[in-house]
Amino acid sequence: MNFALYIAKRYLFTKSSNNAINIMTIIAASGVVVAAAALFVVLSGFAGLKDFSLEFSSFVDPDLKILPEQGKSFLLTDKDSTALSKIEGIASYSKIIEERIIIEFDNKNVLASLKGVDENYLKVTSIDSMIIQGQWFEKGSGQLVSGWGIAHNLSFGVLDYGKTLSIYVPKPGVGQISSIRGAFNSLNMVNIGVFDINEDLNSTYVYTDIANARYLMDYANNQVSSIELKLQPNANESTVRKAILENFDTNVIVKNRAQLNDALYKMLNTENLVVYLIFTLVIIIALFNVIGALIMMILDKKGSLHTLYNIGATTKDIRRVFFLQGSLMSLLGGFVGVLIGFILVVLQQQFALVMITPSLPYPVKIQVMNILVVLVTITILGFIASKIASGRINETLVRS
Repeated sequence: MNFALYIAKRYLFTKSSNNAINIMTIIAASGVVVAAAALFVVLSGFAGLKDFSLEFSSFVDPDLKILPEQGKSFLLTDKDSTALSKIEGIASYSKIIEERIIIEFDNKNVLASLKGVDENYLKVTSIDSMIIQGQWFEKGSGQLVSGWGIAHNLSFGVLDYGKTLSIYVPKPGVGQISSIRGAFNSLNMVNIGVFDINEDLNSTYVYTDIANARYLMDYANNQVSSIELKLQPNANESTVRKAILENFDTNVIVKNRAQLNDALYKMLNTENLVVYLIFTLVIIIALFNVIGALIMMILDKKGSLHTLYNIGATTKDIRRVFFLQGSLMSLLGGFVGVLIGFILVVLQQQFALVMITPSLPYPVKIQVMNILVVLVTITILGFIASKIASGRINETLVRS
């Protein structure tokens, strides 16, 4: 067995004759355990929160979305439609027309986004499962489905055929506006359903048949704002993306769900990084206890170090003993901390120990990456702390 490792293990697991040294060692090891457990729990909490936040977008965001490279719309040619139908990996696709609108009801109005969709839209997304009142609109009707926030702000309900909503969209073109009425295309529509996804989407979107959106926008029959696609379960996203770009005549770009929510992803990743750095600082503070405990151990073992030096151990060997002792303390503390954190996260998943609301437990998720991040962080910082403490040993100390 390696001489330095053997002595380090003896020093780590054997009680010192000085009780104060034992207490400091326990405090130092406990600090590492608590810091490692806290970091793992927080990272698991952010992983769960990230999935929870993105879960809502999955109801309305497709697997892939085809957008024009320039402008707000593009023409979907027969060749493009045929190409989409033949690309392997695409389960279904829906044509979309989207535009900002003004909704007026009972002398009140709000700005919103109108999304005109075709009959395949419910094969691409599952937004109909989020309808809390009413139902999805019928094809070819003057009906729409609104977000709960819009319905609340304008104080309208569902299936009220006596009070229709007025939808206004500015007419395309250039030049001066001769009259306000002539500047807008408009439709009177009936709200047939209300969906509830999240606060942002609830206050932004209304859905209707693509024919209504086409009329409001003065679009041609083959003119669309985007095309949303649902992929087959085993489809390769990059392969499908490449096939679309190669077979389309029109210059388009293709975005996946993460790219469609890049602002949300960036925000969550930034928050995750900031919290990691904060808790890394906590670990650094905890490792100061390790440095202090090792220095106290060095002073306590001064007589033993002199004996080791006399029987042939070099100053470098003795430094290595305490470097390994501190490293072992950090590693073991990290493993125990991750184990405790793992147990706490599992208990939260099974028994909902912490609640956001009376009916909603705080989301957590166990990821192998988070385990590795905690262990690597503890290991690197533990090595640095041990190096600092063992560097206090010099030839004068071991000789005297």
